[in-house]
Amino acid sequence: MMSLLGIAVVVAGLVARRNPVLVVTLAAIVTGLAGGLDLVAVISAIGKGFNDARYISVAFLVLPVIGLCERAGLQGRARALVGGLRAVTVGRLFLAYLLVRQVSASLGLLSLGGQANMVRPLLAPMAEADDEARRGPPDPARRQLIRAHAAAVDNIGAFFGEDIFIALGSVLLITAVLRQNHLPVEPLRVALWAIPTAIVAFVVHAVRLLMLDARLAPRKEES
Repeated sequence: MMSLLGIAVVVAGLVARRNPVLVVTLAAIVTGLAGGLDLVAVISAIGKGFNDARYISVAFLVLPVIGLCERAGLQGRARALVGGLRAVTVGRLFLAYLLVRQVSASLGLLSLGGQANMVRPLLAPMAEADDEARRGPPDPARRQLIRAHAAAVDNIGAFFGEDIFIALGSVLLITAVLRQNHLPVEPLRVALWAIPTAIVAFVVHAVRLLMLDARLAPRKEES
């Protein structure tokens, strides 16, 4: 029962708006001490857990890199590049990214895209620059619409593309769930049957992107 004191520490720390990392670490120490471990054993257990899962935190190293790139003018360069390409529209830009994202995810290269390292610093600013070049400064509603579609195209491309690569967790999860329900299926068959679904998803979302272009197109009285 005393080991539940760690939960109280977490709640109190979050209510007080303290650093979440420090709060969780303190809660782990309190839980270990309340459970009968000495301080050295608790710290050793925390260190072992961090070391065993260190590969998970590697992905967070990209965040400060993206921040430095944005501070150095990454968004500005992306906006200037797309703003000068008259053949590019918001829908076409998103459609090209959807194709690249889905194909790369189907090859197991999920890290090539993502909300933090591709959509936020590059894709969304490029789309906004194209829209501004055609219609002038957008209102907040148009800006949010473009950003929402930028985030959606990355999610859809990754979600339906990763099921084609048999070594990713999604395929292994599907296989495990089916086997637990007495439906033995090989991962290769799951990946093969994911291909038609990915194609349909690409076509459906391509139509949505073309509709987005029509929605963002300048009206005749505005041109």
